[in-house]
Amino acid sequence: MTKTRWGILSTALIGTGKVIPGIQRSRTAEVTAIASRDLGRAKAAAAELGIPRAYGSYAELLADPDIEAVYNPLPNHLHVPLTLEAVAAGKHVLCEKPIGLDTADAERLLALPQDRLVMEAFMVRFHPQWLAAREAARSGALGEVRAIQCFFSYFNDDPQNIRNMADIGGGGILDIGCYPIVVARFIFEAEPLRVVALVDRDPVSGVDRLATAILDFGGGRRLDFTVSTQLTPFQRVEIVGTRKRLEVVIPFNAPQGEAGKTLADDGSQLGDRSAVASLTEPVDQYAEEADAFSAAVRGEIALPYGPADAVQNMRIIDALFRSEKSGAWETV
Repeated sequence: MTKTRWGILSTALIGTGKVIPGIQRSRTAEVTAIASRDLGRAKAAAAELGIPRAYGSYAELLADPDIEAVYNPLPNHLHVPLTLEAVAAGKHVLCEKPIGLDTADAERLLALPQDRLVMEAFMVRFHPQWLAAREAARSGALGEVRAIQCFFSYFNDDPQNIRNMADIGGGGILDIGCYPIVVARFIFEAEPLRVVALVDRDPVSGVDRLATAILDFGGGRRLDFTVSTQLTPFQRVEIVGTRKRLEVVIPFNAPQGEAGKTLADDGSQLGDRSAVASLTEPVDQYAEEADAFSAAVRGEIALPYGPADAVQNMRIIDALFRSEKSGAWETV
């Protein structure tokens, strides 16, 4: 397959530190250009990462006829506007999560032409450790999966950081709460019917800094998760069935190029002494994501997750914020 030529919008750390190296390691994609509103920063990033072209504006990159696909890691409030601009320029777009600020914002993507592909960048859905976890749930190896528990946290109270700016989509639920939601949908292969949330907000910035939620998927199935932007960095996912539990080790920030690891435990001994470890092949989950998107661009596979899937994730997040205000269960 001819490699898909990518352009990167901005020098955001998620791009320069993780996604660009991942694309460069992929089998089917190459990074052709990077843009920043500061040409000097674009040139510096291009030199460091070995990217051929650097642009001093996003419009210049979008006007480059050689670029087929764009990665959009801009702040949350610019996800939908710049994705729309990229599509209007004839590009396919891999947009960083969350796809937008809310459902109404995200729904603007539903009217895009079908020949331009847009996908929300949840790289975990392409990692073999998560594919193995879903197969364990599908196959009955865990019994009937009824509960998924997640914890995801980091510490960041910098008022100048975009994650602490409420007006442009800061806060923990939009930044990392979206991960437990998407993996529960991935494992259950179903949608939640109702949600309830308890949220604590930073008294200065106003962003949600600690949130705990329960999502009811019906049939006795539920996800409960806690996310925080002001606690010790930690992450854990447990998938629990009637026969076994499965723990995904380092579930979200899996080390690039290393094997994934899961632990299966039937509870026959206290603690995890009965746990059986399984390793998946060493991969870069960002490279796997780029390969899948590039294959869809080339028409070799159907786009696995499109705008409708991203909008559904926003509907669930909106329901959590409604629950924060109402103090009650909210339907999705």
